[in-house]
Amino acid sequence: MFDIDELISGCREALSEPEPRRATREVLERTVANPAEVGEALRPQEGGLAVLYNAPDLTVVHAVWAPGMRLFPHDHRMWAAIAIYAGQEDNAFYRRDAESRRTLVESGGKEIVTGDVLLLGDDAIHSVANSRDRLTAAIHVYGGDFVHQPRSQWGPGPVEERPFDMNVVNDAFAEANRAWAATRAPSTS
Repeated sequence: MFDIDELISGCREALSEPEPRRATREVLERTVANPAEVGEALRPQEGGLAVLYNAPDLTVVHAVWAPGMRLFPHDHRMWAAIAIYAGQEDNAFYRRDAESRRTLVESGGKEIVTGDVLLLGDDAIHSVANSRDRLTAAIHVYGGDFVHQPRSQWGPGPVEERPFDMNVVNDAFAEANRAWAATRAPSTS
């Protein structure tokens, strides 16, 4: 049975390993080997981010993407491990433009599905989308204080660097939830 406290304990133990990011991946691979148990415990109902644990050296987040949602490019400035327990997360990767360091150039992507774990380095810049018609749910583990770390976003709107704004992110989740709810609303005709 999935237990949040056991997950956090495993991630805390992974920090003491010589390669904490890889050790965290092993913890997450064991966790999402039983995705239905994770879903039963966390019960995702709509898109959003919920911090399950936060400390200066580790943050664990429950991330749920509404159908059709796309979050603009952003960085973390710390390593991350992303484990999918429902749906599919489409990641597009970027690098800073050589001529204009405040703008980005797309540099590949990766789709991760239920049971997958993706590792990101501390210099990764990515956007995330849910191209499915149902919720995508994941556990994101960050090697630092994700809540208070200054970072950047490139959007919404022009793909130009600006300070990360959690209010803008929350608005994106709220809009995606409204759009999804509108597709599920019963027809009155």
